[in-house]
Amino acid sequence: SDFIVGHPGESDRDFADTLGLVTEIGFAQAYSFKYSARPGTPAATLDDQVPEPVKAERLASLQQLLNEQQAAFNAASVGREMAVLFDRRDDRRGRLLGRSPYMQAVHVPTADGLFGTVAPVRIEAGHEHSLSGAVIGVAAADTRACA
Repeated sequence: SDFIVGHPGESDRDFADTLGLVTEIGFAQAYSFKYSARPGTPAATLDDQVPEPVKAERLASLQQLLNEQQAAFNAASVGREMAVLFDRRDDRRGRLLGRSPYMQAVHVPTADGLFGTVAPVRIEAGHEHSLSGAVIGVAAADTRACA
């Protein structure tokens, strides 16, 4: 999910409602940004522009809540098995990086033939913004190539 705070006309009540919804739903991973006017867009000329310090404060509050939720989700993921799509290499650190079904970044030791595939991973550690684990029970025929 993506959240934009500070759109013109966003009231304190609107922002409180956003925080309430985020709290109620609980997000494993989300992106958040401050609204910024773009020349030529209708919103750039709207009245009730939210002051920059208010946008910054709202963004910090929202990101704190989202980070807490992500850290809790990541910690609760330890011991679980997840299908991970491996889409990046970190040769410097000898790791493959991928994404869980919940969009968490997942790091595993490099394994031949897994780049561009989906493979099962047992999550061994939950970090603030990512997970790490080990690929389990994978033979070449068990991976699903991604076109």
